[in-house]
Amino acid sequence: MIRLDGVGQVFDGREGRVTALEEIDLHVRGGEFVTLIGRSGCGKSTLLRLIAGLLPPTSGAVQVAGEPVTGPRRDVSFMFQRPALLPWRSVLSNVMLPVEIDRGAGTKAAYLNRAHELLELVGLQGFERRLPHELSGGMQQRVSLCRSLIRDPQVMLMDEPFSALDALTRTELSEELQRIKMELATTIVFVTHSIEEAVVLADRVVVLTPRPGRMREVVEIGIPRPRSLGQNAHLTEVAEISGRLHALLAEKEVQDVRP
Repeated sequence: MIRLDGVGQVFDGREGRVTALEEIDLHVRGGEFVTLIGRSGCGKSTLLRLIAGLLPPTSGAVQVAGEPVTGPRRDVSFMFQRPALLPWRSVLSNVMLPVEIDRGAGTKAAYLNRAHELLELVGLQGFERRLPHELSGGMQQRVSLCRSLIRDPQVMLMDEPFSALDALTRTELSEELQRIKMELATTIVFVTHSIEEAVVLADRVVVLTPRPGRMREVVEIGIPRPRSLGQNAHLTEVAEISGRLHALLAEKEVQDVRP
């Protein structure tokens, strides 16, 4: 579903050129959930922007569904760290926003039905007329999730969407996201700074090196779904894989500071 071949990204800054990513070769299968982890500044968010078509690569090639990415695509959604809901629009109206912007999306009535289905799916049935300030942070992020799904994207790109939430809400939303992924078979690339969250959510975890970001290692997660940090069933397996990922990140840091 997603192919990155030899992808590199260089930015021109005030103090010269900065290489954010270098020689990224990543293939994501359809319906797969891949998480990206690495230290701040290693290019995780830049990688999402390249897949989304928000940024052209300096080198290499990016493809989605077998087609070169030359700009934003209708079948790719992007979910940010903050809900970014319009405060004057209702929950339902915020979910419908991408349809209103995209004139070629189809009939509004069909998407209205879809919006109601999604809100019910995330437990927000009955909140359609509420404004964002009337919702908790977790509820707002559920609205943002519905907005990302309204056009049934083939690919969802998620840039630390749960990082600003409290631990309990974060656990609940990670379980919600797994359930939605299993029902809809959407391909997801998810950026997080939480190693445990990466393990709980992913089919594979991609470890990036410090800048310039390169692929340090790809770790397969063979733990049966559904998974949860709030339950004891998989805590041992999650802890073991998390320890391995911590060691990979620490090992790379030591290598980088050697003369």
